[in-house]
Amino acid sequence: PQASRMGSVLTQLLLLWLLGTQPEATIRVFVVPHSHLDVGWLHTAQESMQAYVTKVHTSVVEELTRNKQHRFIIVEQEFSRLWWDGVASAKQKLQVRELVGQGCLAFVLGGQVMHDEAVTHVDDQILQLTEGHGFLYETFGIRPQFSWQVDSFGASATTPTLFALAGFNAHLISRIDYDLKEAMQKDQFMWRGSRSLLAQQEIFTHVLDENGYCSHLPTTCLKGFYWNETAVFPDPPWDGMDPNKTVPVTLSNVQHYADTLSYNVRRRAPWFLTRYMLWPWGCDRQFFSASVQFANMDHLMGYINKHISQFGVLMVYATLGEYFQTLYPEHEPVQVRDHHDFLPYSSDTFHSWTGFYTSRSGLKGLASLLYARESMFTRFMLAPHRFLDRAWALQQLQKLRWTVSEVQHHEAITGTHTPRVSDMFVGRLNNGMHGVQKLMSAIIQDKFPAHTGLEPGGYFAVIYNPPAWTVTTIITLTVDFPEVSVTDESGHPVPAQVQNSKEMPSVYDLLVLTMIPGLSYRYYVIKPSRRAKGDTQETEAMMANTKQFGRRPRRHDSSVGRRLAHVENDGYTAYLDKDTNLTHSIWERQNNQTIQVTLVEDEVNGDEDQGPISDNYVFTSSETSKSAWETVGMEILVTEIQQYFYSDPAYTIYSRLARGPLGADGELLGHRIEQEYRVGPLELNREAILRTSTNLITGQVLYSDNNGYQTQRRAYKHHENNIARNYYPMTQSAFIQDRQSRLVLLSEQAHGVSRQGSGQMEVMLHQRLLVKQQWALSVNVTLNDTSVVHSVLWLLLGPSTLTRDLGQRSGVALQHRPVVLLRELSETARIHPRPQHQEAVTLPPSVHLQILSIPGWTYNSNHTKLMQNLWKDNRAEAKAESRRVLLRLRHLYEVDEDPVRSQPVTVNLQSMLRGLGSVVSVEERSLTGTWDISTLHRWRWPIISVLSGSSSHPSLHPGGFPITIHPKEIRTFFIYFEER
Repeated sequence: PQASRMGSVLTQLLLLWLLGTQPEATIRVFVVPHSHLDVGWLHTAQESMQAYVTKVHTSVVEELTRNKQHRFIIVEQEFSRLWWDGVASAKQKLQVRELVGQGCLAFVLGGQVMHDEAVTHVDDQILQLTEGHGFLYETFGIRPQFSWQVDSFGASATTPTLFALAGFNAHLISRIDYDLKEAMQKDQFMWRGSRSLLAQQEIFTHVLDENGYCSHLPTTCLKGFYWNETAVFPDPPWDGMDPNKTVPVTLSNVQHYADTLSYNVRRRAPWFLTRYMLWPWGCDRQFFSASVQFANMDHLMGYINKHISQFGVLMVYATLGEYFQTLYPEHEPVQVRDHHDFLPYSSDTFHSWTGFYTSRSGLKGLASLLYARESMFTRFMLAPHRFLDRAWALQQLQKLRWTVSEVQHHEAITGTHTPRVSDMFVGRLNNGMHGVQKLMSAIIQDKFPAHTGLEPGGYFAVIYNPPAWTVTTIITLTVDFPEVSVTDESGHPVPAQVQNSKEMPSVYDLLVLTMIPGLSYRYYVIKPSRRAKGDTQETEAMMANTKQFGRRPRRHDSSVGRRLAHVENDGYTAYLDKDTNLTHSIWERQNNQTIQVTLVEDEVNGDEDQGPISDNYVFTSSETSKSAWETVGMEILVTEIQQYFYSDPAYTIYSRLARGPLGADGELLGHRIEQEYRVGPLELNREAILRTSTNLITGQVLYSDNNGYQTQRRAYKHHENNIARNYYPMTQSAFIQDRQSRLVLLSEQAHGVSRQGSGQMEVMLHQRLLVKQQWALSVNVTLNDTSVVHSVLWLLLGPSTLTRDLGQRSGVALQHRPVVLLRELSETARIHPRPQHQEAVTLPPSVHLQILSIPGWTYNSNHTKLMQNLWKDNRAEAKAESRRVLLRLRHLYEVDEDPVRSQPVTVNLQSMLRGLGSVVSVEERSLTGTWDISTLHRWRWPIISVLSGSSSHPSLHPGGFPITIHPKEIRTFFIYFEER
């Protein structure tokens, strides 16, 4: 290993000498070989591994071992891990370690995948990055320091913040709006992704030019510089010879190739601020015959380098790190960019990539599954417990972590893949969830009643609250008897309500109002009521009084709104029109504001011959909307409104106006309207849209979130393609406001959101498209999505001070609702569980417990010892460290968002975690856990100072437990607990 590091240093010195000895006018081109390997797009992961991915890894390792002047970067660890664990021989693994040590093979970005930046949640972005970084650190002892975020459809301001927290020194992006690209490709800048953190987490950002990450030459007649052009699916050719249409470099044509390439270099050179040019050499599915590819590159680059005086170009192989390491000492000060993002992304006037905000909405709803299960497992393992196979348990969690991580890919959660790939993602998520459900059942086994004879029948429910706050909410349980008694863990009766089930006609929904402390359980026994007349000892759940309204046809006359029914809670009154069964309006009483909610369909064009289209990626509005029903039925059940829209397709809206108990926890429940939308299957070429209208004077501004982390101000932009280019991703929240009031929409999954008029906000819920476009049909990237989408939205309207306070916490509460586990009572069950002491884990309301998990990593958190173990090849002896708990805390508020909630918060970790066990030590780590924060020293690029704010906040003192979290900070820790 020492020799490998020395070899890498010598190679770098040689490279610098070679670059420095050339005339000043010579353009120095850093050629970065790579292959863009999508984890599911046109083909499943298994098909890609079989057809070409295995060959990429195997042939690249062989070629780099043969010629140490060559370089290659690997970006996504999903395929690397599959190759390493299932294909690579012991010899190949040794070669990879040597190549990494010598700097010939480099891992950049390093996440499980290259994640999408528009519709992924910040928690899931961090998860996939952590999984990839953990694999690389555990296997090679390396920590990626440069990003390669080159194919996500737009760039979020959350990403540079996360990459800075992970220890990156430079950030690479590519897909930004076409009308910004020409100017920005000449730019390198410091991006301060958070307006609260400012310079603390800024990152040097480079925008790839118009060629993106490929070495295409669009201005020439040559196809490009690829000599292993076409991968064959599903199986590679039997003789190993892939189709190749590109003419190889020969003595007779090398001059032509060199003229073409050098011309392109000189054309692109003015876009770079220094004499050093970055040239990504590769594209989708390249280098699966690395010897052929490198042989042609060597011939061409060697010819150019022998004739520097003729071409004015010097070309060298480099990793991305070598490019930035050469750039860093010589770079002139750059401008600072503020926290604004590059969303939405449009590739031209009529191709606004905003359709994927909604594409395959069902998959988006499955993409976040882990949060509660991680802390349940951690709590169980830290407490005295009966035997549980740790290896099996970690395997179940790990499987789901990897699956959730791969779904964050920029062709996965976006819905821009083939139906077969969609089946792969959904199948893996379901399988992963099935394994984790088995684990959860094992964890709560001793919480269920056991033994002593009672009459059979009924259920035992365990409810777990994953956020570190007390939550008051209504849980819904399904029972098969209408007369029910409910008691808590102490045997006390619990008020509840029974109503006909929304799911099946033969069962019932049991609604229970519950209050659960942070990371804690509640237990309920549900039995058929056997109360005789006059018996007052047993409390029976109330059967909901149901008011049914027959079907009403759609009407257009002026008589609507004359006969109204109403439902109300602490903050709102919903008025229902008895003549149409539609919601007439919702009145927010404190500020005297009203909302109208309508559900419409847009008919869109999917035929390219008829003009601009909507497809999996892009959205083009026809600007014609129609009502999405013929008749409407309605039922009112105390605080719940059920509206059934009959047509082809059918729609259902369930609205709940719950009443919360007094106190801060009940305030969240009583100041929202919970709505569940069931939409589909749609007719072909339809998009279902929810529209809300208010009397707020909002002007032309919408606010929507970046990945559930921060909010962006979206001023209306006037374009030729107005509607589509003013759609934005809403991962968790969006709002409009005037000087007094704010309307907030919260969602548990990503949607597209827009503001097309003052006081108005709309959300695209679902789409089904029959795309008639040659490319889409040839690869089957179409969107004939016949599913029924279940979307949950919470609506808050009221004084800005109140909704600003409640909005952040309500968003977390919606994302992480309590987990309900139900089991039938048997004859041998006793009625109440053994009393179990549990101490809550509670954080201040402005701080969110972002993760609490046992990762199961085997690496030593001391970097020196880790490297010593790797050099000695002691990996086989390493075991998963179950005492090491990963804790991540996030401040929810911006620095100036709220006079109280935006203050720094001091938390004593030892006291906070007392309910889990005795904390022995704490280490503060980088975002993905691979760096000890005290040893992480990122590069300080020179800037032209135009923005204020450069202070950094103090880290945890060694051995200390109190920490202070500032607005928008995300801080990551390893917590070590005393063994019991």
